Amino acid sequence: MGNGTSIGRVRGLGSAHSGSHHWLVQRFTAIGNLVLGIWFVVSLMALPNYNYVTLRDWLLHPVPAVALGLFLISTLWHARLGLQVVVEDYVHEAGLKFAAIAALNLATFAGVAYGLLCVVRLALGA
Repeated sequence: MGNGTSIGRVRGLGSAHSGSHHWLVQRFTAIGNLVLGIWFVVSLMALPNYNYVTLRDWLLHPVPAVALGLFLISTLWHARLGLQVVVEDYVHEAGLKFAAIAALNLATFAGVAYGLLCVVRLALGA
Protein backbone atom coordinates (compact mmCIF):
# COMPACT_ATOMS: atom_id res chain seq x y z
CA MET A 1 0.00 0.00 0.00
CA GLY A 2 2.61 2.51 1.02
CA ASN A 3 6.32 2.77 1.50
CA GLY A 4 6.28 3.19 5.26
CA THR A 5 5.70 6.93 5.32
CA SER A 6 2.76 8.41 7.22
CA ILE A 7 0.79 9.22 4.08
CA GLY A 8 1.52 5.79 2.64
CA ARG A 9 0.08 4.07 5.69
CA VAL A 10 -3.09 6.18 5.61
CA ARG A 11 -3.78 6.01 1.88
CA GLY A 12 -6.82 3.89 1.07
CA LEU A 13 -8.15 3.88 4.62
CA GLY A 14 -10.95 6.40 4.20
CA SER A 15 -14.26 6.62 5.94
CA ALA A 16 -15.98 3.41 6.98
CA HIS A 17 -19.29 4.95 5.80
CA SER A 18 -21.15 3.86 8.92
CA GLY A 19 -21.32 7.17 10.77
CA SER A 20 -23.61 8.86 8.26
CA HIS A 21 -26.23 6.09 8.60
CA HIS A 22 -26.17 6.38 12.38
CA TRP A 23 -26.49 10.17 12.17
CA LEU A 24 -29.36 9.94 9.68
CA VAL A 25 -31.30 7.36 11.73
CA GLN A 26 -30.87 9.52 14.81
CA ARG A 27 -32.32 12.51 12.94
CA PHE A 28 -35.26 10.45 11.64
CA THR A 29 -36.07 9.20 15.12
CA ALA A 30 -35.82 12.77 16.43
CA ILE A 31 -38.36 13.93 13.84
CA GLY A 32 -40.60 10.98 14.69
CA ASN A 33 -40.30 11.79 18.39
CA LEU A 34 -41.24 15.40 17.74
CA VAL A 35 -44.31 14.56 15.66
CA LEU A 36 -45.51 11.74 17.91
CA GLY A 37 -44.70 13.72 21.06
CA ILE A 38 -46.84 16.64 19.90
CA TRP A 39 -49.61 14.20 19.00
CA PHE A 40 -49.36 12.55 22.43
CA VAL A 41 -49.51 15.83 24.37
CA VAL A 42 -52.41 17.17 22.29
CA SER A 43 -54.28 13.87 22.63
CA LEU A 44 -53.84 13.83 26.37
CA MET A 45 -54.94 17.45 26.67
CA ALA A 46 -58.12 16.60 24.76
CA LEU A 47 -59.12 13.94 27.31
CA PRO A 48 -61.69 14.97 29.93
CA ASN A 49 -59.65 13.52 32.84
CA TYR A 50 -56.63 11.31 33.39
CA ASN A 51 -57.91 8.38 35.39
CA TYR A 52 -57.24 4.77 34.42
CA VAL A 53 -60.65 4.14 32.86
CA THR A 54 -60.44 7.17 30.56
CA LEU A 55 -56.94 6.32 29.38
CA ARG A 56 -57.86 2.66 28.87
CA ASP A 57 -60.92 3.65 26.82
CA TRP A 58 -58.72 5.99 24.79
CA LEU A 59 -56.27 3.16 24.06
CA LEU A 60 -59.06 0.82 22.97
CA HIS A 61 -59.12 2.68 19.65
CA PRO A 62 -56.54 1.46 17.12
CA VAL A 63 -55.04 4.82 16.13
CA PRO A 64 -53.95 5.89 19.63
CA ALA A 65 -52.68 2.39 20.42
CA VAL A 66 -50.56 2.16 17.25
CA ALA A 67 -49.30 5.75 17.59
CA LEU A 68 -48.35 5.17 21.23
CA GLY A 69 -46.51 1.99 20.26
CA LEU A 70 -44.63 3.83 17.52
CA PHE A 71 -43.80 6.64 19.94
CA LEU A 72 -42.44 4.12 22.41
CA ILE A 73 -40.28 2.41 19.78
CA SER A 74 -39.02 5.68 18.33
CA THR A 75 -38.17 7.19 21.71
CA LEU A 76 -36.28 4.19 23.02
CA TRP A 77 -34.45 3.66 19.72
CA HIS A 78 -33.41 7.33 19.71
CA ALA A 79 -32.16 7.02 23.29
CA ARG A 80 -30.24 3.88 22.36
CA LEU A 81 -28.55 5.62 19.44
CA GLY A 82 -27.53 8.56 21.61
CA LEU A 83 -26.20 6.39 24.42
CA GLN A 84 -24.33 4.23 21.91
CA VAL A 85 -22.39 7.32 20.80
CA VAL A 86 -21.58 8.13 24.43
CA VAL A 87 -20.30 4.59 25.02
CA GLU A 88 -18.25 4.62 21.82
CA ASP A 89 -16.71 7.99 22.70
CA TYR A 90 -15.91 7.43 26.37
CA VAL A 91 -15.35 3.69 26.85
CA HIS A 92 -11.96 2.84 25.39
CA GLU A 93 -11.41 -0.79 26.39
CA ALA A 94 -12.76 -3.18 23.76
CA GLY A 95 -14.24 -5.67 26.24
CA LEU A 96 -15.95 -3.00 28.31
CA LYS A 97 -17.26 -1.30 25.19
CA PHE A 98 -18.74 -4.56 23.94
CA ALA A 99 -20.33 -5.27 27.33
CA ALA A 100 -21.75 -1.75 27.61
CA ILE A 101 -23.27 -1.82 24.12
CA ALA A 102 -24.65 -5.33 24.72
CA ALA A 103 -26.25 -4.16 27.98
CA LEU A 104 -27.59 -1.07 26.22
CA ASN A 105 -29.14 -3.19 23.46
CA LEU A 106 -30.62 -5.60 25.99
CA ALA A 107 -32.12 -2.78 28.05
CA THR A 108 -33.54 -1.11 24.94
CA PHE A 109 -35.15 -4.25 23.57
CA ALA A 110 -36.48 -5.20 27.00
CA GLY A 111 -37.98 -1.74 27.43
CA VAL A 112 -39.61 -1.82 24.01
CA ALA A 113 -40.95 -5.34 24.57
CA TYR A 114 -42.39 -4.47 27.97
CA GLY A 115 -43.87 -1.19 26.76
CA LEU A 116 -45.47 -2.79 23.71
CA LEU A 117 -46.82 -5.60 25.87
CA CYS A 118 -48.46 -3.02 28.13
CA VAL A 119 -49.92 -1.09 25.20
CA VAL A 120 -51.23 -4.27 23.53
CA ARG A 121 -52.79 -5.52 26.76
CA LEU A 122 -54.54 -2.20 27.30
CA ALA A 123 -55.58 -1.94 23.64
CA LEU A 124 -57.11 -5.42 23.73
CA GLY A 125 -59.04 -4.59 26.87
CA ALA A 126 -57.13 -6.82 29.30
